[in-house]
Amino acid sequence: MDNKPFMPKATAVWLVENTKISFKQIADFCALHELEVKGIADGDVAKGIKAYNPILAGQLTREEIEACSKDDTKALILNKKDLNVQSQKKGQKYIPLSKRQDRPNAALWLIKNHPNLSDGQIGKLVGSTKSTVSLIKDNKYWNSSNLIAKDPVVSNLCSQIDIKNAVDKANRKTERVKKDLNKENLKIENSQ
Repeated sequence: MDNKPFMPKATAVWLVENTKISFKQIADFCALHELEVKGIADGDVAKGIKAYNPILAGQLTREEIEACSKDDTKALILNKKDLNVQSQKKGQKYIPLSKRQDRPNAALWLIKNHPNLSDGQIGKLVGSTKSTVSLIKDNKYWNSSNLIAKDPVVSNLCSQIDIKNAVDKANRKTERVKKDLNKENLKIENSQ
């Protein structure tokens, strides 16, 4: 799309209907054949295609169109814009008020059923903070007496696959720690 307009046929339809530019100029600009542009003008080609205004789209300026209307040899030049596209960080998923009490209940369920998960992993799964999870784990949460363990998948806070991936990651970390401890113990035994 270096020198070709967005939606070339629709742009050609608009240029044919709204300007006095020659078919050759339109064909060159839209990367179409001159006979195809003539067919658009006759109504044989591009039936039902809605015209696309290249001025509003920023692909052409009115001055450029007027200059090309007066001079048949001048070619239309695509007005290029540098788009500054930046990736946006995905925001947190909105949880309705009625479901917000499900977060601590889901955290309690994960603590009971998957004790090898870290507080951070549980927080990510249920959409809570590490400190809240640690308070629930230590039974110091403000509403601990009323918490009931509830599956986060049932509460629609995360999927079963998310839980499985988190448990697998926690298991890999545990295995890695065990291997490191075994290596340390071997080094100590060999040095004695």
